[in-house]
Amino acid sequence: MNRLIVLLTVFTLLIAGCRPASSSPTTDPAILTSTTFLADIARNVAGDRLRVESLLPIGADPHSYQPTPQDAARIADSRLLIVNGAEYEHFIETLLENAGGERMVVTASEGIEARHREEHAAEAEAGEGHAHEAGDPHMWLDPNLVVTYVENIRDGLVAFDPEGEAVYRSNAEAYIAELQSLDAWIVEQVAQVPPERRLLVTNHEALGYFAERYGFTIAGTVVESFSSGASPSAGQMADLIGQIKSNGAPAIFLDASDNESLARQIAAETGVNVVTDLHLESLTDGAPAATYIDMMKHNVTLIVEALK
Repeated sequence: MNRLIVLLTVFTLLIAGCRPASSSPTTDPAILTSTTFLADIARNVAGDRLRVESLLPIGADPHSYQPTPQDAARIADSRLLIVNGAEYEHFIETLLENAGGERMVVTASEGIEARHREEHAAEAEAGEGHAHEAGDPHMWLDPNLVVTYVENIRDGLVAFDPEGEAVYRSNAEAYIAELQSLDAWIVEQVAQVPPERRLLVTNHEALGYFAERYGFTIAGTVVESFSSGASPSAGQMADLIGQIKSNGAPAIFLDASDNESLARQIAAETGVNVVTDLHLESLTDGAPAATYIDMMKHNVTLIVEALK
């Protein structure tokens, strides 16, 4: 009987040793990302070789997210953490301190020059939310910049798991090709909008990189900040109403998590439409934004339909 157990044990170990590493995902949460869209991008690079999870749940807005003790525990259990950077995850430093231990941290936006507002006074006056002194963190809303995300994540995974280098490089190359196709598709869609109508009014300053890439003008924001957690003054609201009446912007675009009340007040004064179902900060559980590429296509479709 003992001999049978030994033989079975040896046989099991031999079988396990013959399995290719890429076909057996890890069972522990080895890779943790700050957001859902970063998790999707990372999964496209990791394939089935590593398990990737998002710290923030679907629908959460990182600008206003309040971390929990469970979040610190999940970071403590992680071996590699992927963040956006540019002070987007204002809560991460505290979580890392509380989690203790050691882990690799990959900043997906590393190497991308951040946009900066000409004036920071509005953020200081608002008194709420995070000012993003590092600049505009919303680089992922330009798929061309996400190529840099993919390259940084690829290099981080190779450093973390050198044996998987060929897998990560192949996956990254394939996903970059998908991002390039997405960019070409967006260019085609935007071409339906007359140049004089390519005016974007948003809740907060989230679409700057998108606007620069695809030829839009940021015609105004409800909140003069890179953070959705700030609040406008009465004077800023009056200024925005005047801007919209002057420039003729057709719509105000909101993320699905944004409070609509201020935009509705402005719409009542200006007669513009309010588009409320963009997904800029988080994926959705299924359609319409189950993946990063789905999210971008959904947003572009709404923007084009409202402006053309």
